[in-house]
Amino acid sequence: MTTVSCPSGHPSTSTDYCDVCGLPIGAAATPAAASVPAPAVAAPAPAAAPTTQTCPNCSESAAVDALFCESCGYDFTTGTMPRPTSSLDLGTPPAVPPAPVATADWVVERWVDPDWYEVQQSDDPCPSPGLPVVIPLTEKSVLIGRPSKSRNIHPEIDCGDDTGVSRRQAQLTTDGTRWWVEDLQSSNGTYVAPASGPLPEDPIVPGQRRELNSDDRVYVGAWTRLVVRKATPEEKAGQA
Repeated sequence: MTTVSCPSGHPSTSTDYCDVCGLPIGAAATPAAASVPAPAVAAPAPAAAPTTQTCPNCSESAAVDALFCESCGYDFTTGTMPRPTSSLDLGTPPAVPPAPVATADWVVERWVDPDWYEVQQSDDPCPSPGLPVVIPLTEKSVLIGRPSKSRNIHPEIDCGDDTGVSRRQAQLTTDGTRWWVEDLQSSNGTYVAPASGPLPEDPIVPGQRRELNSDDRVYVGAWTRLVVRKATPEEKAGQA
């Protein structure tokens, strides 16, 4: 007896319908089970947009939308450096020459005085006496002393070679016609005496101004003698 197979694979003697399941023998094969789609793989998140850019001229960072580098002025749009400006471009008026320095009517002579050195009995060797150092007095108040960079002391009357002089030894002040000297609590004192008399023995009182007469001399340190006098016409001409 002839048997046939139904679409489900059952043997059947009937050729029109399956003896087992009743499916029509001539029906299309049972469709395969629908395939289950594979789970979708999430796409990677897009990279974050950059927020800065690097200047190709100076390597400094700048905002990504910046038109110019704040450090060097590089133009990100044109890829060029800015054109240097001149005073004419900016309309800047030409530089005005500085005003001339006022001519000093008074000067100080700084001498090495061997007689004063002998009285002081200093352990330092005395420099060779010679012509004085002449210092123009351009201010109404000037400091006598030895300079110190660390303490920011820069005396107008620089006695740096005389170690017997204090950093802030004394102050000279004027009203334009007269001069006064004041000791600033110096270590070895400030002395005043007329040129026609003997060397002074007693220092002036610290903190009290002493008016100087025309022939007075100021003695400080181990060998320094100071003379305040009017500037000569030649000295004034040399200051111009």
